[in-house]
Amino acid sequence: MRTAVIGAGWAGLAAAVRAAQAGEAVTLFEAARTPGGRARRVVAEDGTVLDNGQHILIGAYRATLALMREVGVPPDAVLLRMPLALRFADGGGLEVPAGLKPPMDLLAGIWGARGWTLRDKYGLVRAALQWRLRGFACAPGHSVADLCAPLSARVMAELIEPLCVSALNVPPGRASGAVFLRVLRDALFGEAGGADLLLPRADLGALLPDAALAWLTARGAQTALGRRVQSLAREGARWRVDEALFDRVLLATPAWESARLVQQARLPEAAEWLGAARALGHEAIATVYVTNAGPLPGGRPMCALRSDPHRAPAQFVFDRARLGGPAGLAAFVVSASTLARDELQARVLAQAQVQLGWSGLRVLQTLVEKRATFACTPEVQRPGMEIAPGLRACGDYVAGPYPATLEGAVLSGAAAARP
Repeated sequence: MRTAVIGAGWAGLAAAVRAAQAGEAVTLFEAARTPGGRARRVVAEDGTVLDNGQHILIGAYRATLALMREVGVPPDAVLLRMPLALRFADGGGLEVPAGLKPPMDLLAGIWGARGWTLRDKYGLVRAALQWRLRGFACAPGHSVADLCAPLSARVMAELIEPLCVSALNVPPGRASGAVFLRVLRDALFGEAGGADLLLPRADLGALLPDAALAWLTARGAQTALGRRVQSLAREGARWRVDEALFDRVLLATPAWESARLVQQARLPEAAEWLGAARALGHEAIATVYVTNAGPLPGGRPMCALRSDPHRAPAQFVFDRARLGGPAGLAAFVVSASTLARDELQARVLAQAQVQLGWSGLRVLQTLVEKRATFACTPEVQRPGMEIAPGLRACGDYVAGPYPATLEGAVLSGAAAARP
């Protein structure tokens, strides 16, 4: 079977690997010259190797970690594992201890949260137990803010808001409560170590894309980087991708690009899919890379920041020197970013001065993914995988249990590649 995979992001790479494992003749198309999609390597003007955004994996990413191993990347060699810690520079916040099984580790972390009152802790424990008793389900229209209304302002600011904006990329007032509960269930109440943070200590290309391309090439797959597919058309039971015919096509491009190709194919049965893909809202993520940064408190590789959408926009800072980068390099992450670039940089530098005591910073590069994720809002209607016979979509935006994450992309790609 001849299979075309259009898009070499993490979903497309997963789809291509699974299709090749099934014995199919795979051709992988990618418009960019660098694979990885929205999780790829970039190089600054001075030659410093960066990423187009700072990503975090977690221990519960079983599909992603398995795929890395299959293409020859040992996760322990490229990822720094540490217990879930949302510590702020002033020492406040929560840290889940290692060595305990869920949910005892979370309960221990709540009990030891610095700066929290007994009322703060009791309210969170009570809410978490209620979520568990209800099977981590809520009304489809509930937002995270609705779900967490009984919690104190401190718990919201130091735990719920950072978790929500990092996982769903929308603030609690607009974020889907149902999806947030699914993330909490699988990460905090699932397997031991599921909530562990896995911080890349190599560039994103070295985590999966480079090895996946080499694995595919070694098994006879054709790869076409730097080639944007211009046309898609159905011919009988087969599909024409530009000038070549394939038995099936897996669209692993972003929602808007997949919609462009589906529209070109003029498929009467795809009207509903097209409507859902085009109706998706999107959120931006900005990463501000700075040099001349000092170490983070306690020598940690990452630190949570007290954020405000306008005055202090960054939610996290990463010491890239601790993660394999050059000395003095740090990355500030701004999820749900709305500020113009110059204003964003100025406010991040001011935030670093106030909260970390860092002065003399120089902005190396600011990378903004304007449509980094779909907006994971209550009752959002995501398009499904099946478009037409022999034509499927995959990606972190396709209907599934998770928000726009690497794990969601890999799971979607693997599902689309099945016969």
